[in-house]
Amino acid sequence: MKVSELNERALIAHIAKLLAKPGNNVIAGAGEDDCAVLDIGGEDYLLVTTDMLHRKMDFPLQMSGWQIGWMSVAVNLSDLASKGAKPLGVLMAMGIPPDAELGFIEEIIKGMDDCAGKFGTQIIGGDTDSQDELTMAGTALGLVKKEHLIRRSGAKKGDLVCVTGHLGTAGAALIALSKKIPASEDILKALLEPAPRIKEGMALAESSAVSSMMDISDGLALSLHDMSKASGVGFKIYENRLPVLSGVRRLLKGEELLEAVVFTGGDFELLFTVAPDKIENAKKACPLTVIGEVIGEGVLIEKAAGGVEELKARGYEHFGRD
Repeated sequence: MKVSELNERALIAHIAKLLAKPGNNVIAGAGEDDCAVLDIGGEDYLLVTTDMLHRKMDFPLQMSGWQIGWMSVAVNLSDLASKGAKPLGVLMAMGIPPDAELGFIEEIIKGMDDCAGKFGTQIIGGDTDSQDELTMAGTALGLVKKEHLIRRSGAKKGDLVCVTGHLGTAGAALIALSKKIPASEDILKALLEPAPRIKEGMALAESSAVSSMMDISDGLALSLHDMSKASGVGFKIYENRLPVLSGVRRLLKGEELLEAVVFTGGDFELLFTVAPDKIENAKKACPLTVIGEVIGEGVLIEKAAGGVEELKARGYEHFGRD
């Protein structure tokens, strides 16, 4: 079997099976959640996450060096946000083409530093080597109180399904850039300078109202399927409840709009579940939109035009992507 015959999640699951069983201090190990969770003693868990990005695959051609640096840090911080963690620091390894201009690399470093600083942390180290293609591999560390840790696996039937912010904005920007359609600065910024929901994640964790949570940078549909598998439940969401910017609705219509909102990915928002009697506590923690509820099985969407359909597990994945 070739790696190309698997999707990214199947490959991760296969790799995890080849690794040693987690030790007693490992609360969540390889492939189990957005971050590894380690018990270091005391009242906090240590959270660790890593992401690798490549110039051709992950960074739109329109991205500046500063935006590449920003994105490389933001993608790691978004995983910490999904666990309600406070960032401790970021390590960044850079594979740099030998013919890269020093000024371009300086822009990347500045973007990394600005993103880390914006969300209360800093770049604490890393590595460099020579590569044919610009490659950015980041590792973020964070802390969360043990009683505040939120995992993907806590959703219960009857819980409400919620998201932060707006959906489909980054997807709309990607479609606009590919078709050379004018788009507003706000829409383009969602794709080129995404903001991880660190503050919102910490507030939701401290509210003790959230039963499960993850980030949706790979798309809403894939994330719902990930949480469904982790929690052993299903989800039903409503198309007419999905929060979408008016500018995105003007830019895209019909199935193209649904594609951006549900499948495309790139929105660094949080997807989480809340018991109905705790929803007011969650609303006090941060602005949110209730988009559906937890059901017994399946991942479904009620269309705005009527009818309920299965929501396919499709979104942003490497290797065997649709």
